[in-house]
Amino acid sequence: MSLSYSECFPDLLCDEDSDVLSGGVSPGCSSELETTTLIEESVAGLIEDERNYAPGGGYLSQFRFHSLDVPSRAQSVAWMLKVRSFYGFQPGTAYLSVNYFDRILYSHRFPQTKGWPLQLLSVACLSLAAKMEEPVVPSLLDLQVESAKFFFQPRSIQRMELFILHVLDWRLRSITPFSFLSFFAYKVDASGNFMGFLHSRANDIILSNIQDTIFLEHWPSSIAAAAILCAASEIPNLSVTPEHAESWCDGLKKDRVLRCYRLMQQCLVDRRKPPRVIPQFRIMTLTNIRPNNSSPSSSSSSASSSCKRRKLNNWSWVDDDNGNSD
Repeated sequence: MSLSYSECFPDLLCDEDSDVLSGGVSPGCSSELETTTLIEESVAGLIEDERNYAPGGGYLSQFRFHSLDVPSRAQSVAWMLKVRSFYGFQPGTAYLSVNYFDRILYSHRFPQTKGWPLQLLSVACLSLAAKMEEPVVPSLLDLQVESAKFFFQPRSIQRMELFILHVLDWRLRSITPFSFLSFFAYKVDASGNFMGFLHSRANDIILSNIQDTIFLEHWPSSIAAAAILCAASEIPNLSVTPEHAESWCDGLKKDRVLRCYRLMQQCLVDRRKPPRVIPQFRIMTLTNIRPNNSSPSSSSSSASSSCKRRKLNNWSWVDDDNGNSD
């Protein structure tokens, strides 16, 4: 038995259309065919507008030519994902915060692309995204968890929030891949038997790739379609090919979805590869070897040498014997 559009996508309908579908009397359309048309037009409208909520086309090239630092962005995104997991935020909250982060970096050049400025920007972006998506939002002090390198007073974060609102012209209701997932999952599985898995697995795939700058060149609709296709490929009894994605909705381009799908598949394969194990050897020197009846002076010399080795590392030290950190 197939699910109806109105059962899967009530959020895409306005209040008047919802009254019609629930049996209320309204002059609007009430047939399932007209409802389907409304929803598909809504999704097509999202695809048409999605580029207005993304960084400009030259953003990725700034990383390629090192005017922006890739590791610094990756660290900021990783921290936002950790906080998202800590508080159980929705996946869309994390993606939205990264969207704000990227749009600000594209629109405004920070005097320093490492250290506290990006950390402050990360906290403010996550705070704004949580206010947009979450029913309960932690305080600005409580939001700074998961080994944040710097700690900011609420007034500093609020000033950064106002700066973000100004730069983004208050356009915070961005279009993300999560805006399309339910619709695309329905296109793959109209029966609804695998909808839960498709949605959940696609969420994980999208968030697992959000740190990689290569996905910045793909639109949210293409990312969502590719994620659903990757999730569907893990279901043995579900037959779907990337070439079919273009027929899901007006505005989807087969070549864009296919490129993004192949990239995601390669990323999934790379993550399944076992990590390379580099053999470790203990190098013994004559100074490390002592006879059983060694003199006190040699023991003192060995202890002194150990202390000197500890001073070489200003950050942390792991004892060879018990693995404890100083």
